[in-house]
Amino acid sequence: MVVLTRDAILSANDLPTEKVDVPEWGGHLFVRSMTGAERDAFEASLLKSDGSRDFTNFSARLVALCAVDDDGNRLFTEADVEALGKKCAEPLRRCSAAAQKLNGLAADSIEELEENS
Repeated sequence: MVVLTRDAILSANDLPTEKVDVPEWGGHLFVRSMTGAERDAFEASLLKSDGSRDFTNFSARLVALCAVDDDGNRLFTEADVEALGKKCAEPLRRCSAAAQKLNGLAADSIEELEENS
């Protein structure tokens, strides 16, 4: 194994993407993994002030964070989450499932988070 250097780590392209076909929306988009900072912010966004979890618009929040264009730029902002949540559930679920897979958010870990709410 090669010993990694600071420069090697910081310059590594380590945000995998997955193409998701969305015929309901007329094409495809790319979903990418979150950065460490994005993942921390996403997990923090699930916490309510009383310590319980808020899964309102979970799929829309995740897709807004992970959907990117060909150049890796986010397609949506936090301001788009409500509108995105009003889109058809199946394509949103498909995009969310890809984002969950890329980010290690398996269904069982989400269920565990919900149970611990």
